[in-house]
Amino acid sequence: MNTLAIKIDALLPQTQCTQCGYEGCMPYAEAIAAGEAPINRCPPGGDAGIASLAQLLSRPVLPLDESCGPHLPYRIAIIDEDRCIGCAKCLKPCPTDAIIGANKFMHTVIASLCTGCELCIPPCPVDCIRMEESSEYPAMMNKNNARERYRFHQFRLERDQQEREALLAERERTVLNNISGEP
Repeated sequence: MNTLAIKIDALLPQTQCTQCGYEGCMPYAEAIAAGEAPINRCPPGGDAGIASLAQLLSRPVLPLDESCGPHLPYRIAIIDEDRCIGCAKCLKPCPTDAIIGANKFMHTVIASLCTGCELCIPPCPVDCIRMEESSEYPAMMNKNNARERYRFHQFRLERDQQEREALLAERERTVLNNISGEP
């Protein structure tokens, strides 16, 4: 892995919010390191993040690219548990698995794991998720923990996909064997 990208990633807030146009902080860091992306596309990092990146890369400080969204104080997701219908649509997009619950059961957010990415809000069909300011971040969750939670989330999604594909392939073999009369 590119050592410059690792240094850039270390300066990013690890919200994994995709507001920069990349799938997470490391892909954005890799694009910056490759000279394919400017340093000012991270709203959660804000002016301080841009200044840190500029210093690391010996580049001029740029204003935040407002097309990526505004810089906001750190916020966490809160689920109105009385309105939650348990659809589970918020679970998959959460990059750190901070939302717990099961299909047809109420969900809740583990505040210490929430990065404030807001990716859980669009899929919610009943608008029961809101964002609230939190003055406890980053004390609540450090960047390394957020990065590791994101990596595990990505690993889990990939593992689940591979398991689904293996199950479907086995079912297909069983059907084909039944059709052909093979045991």
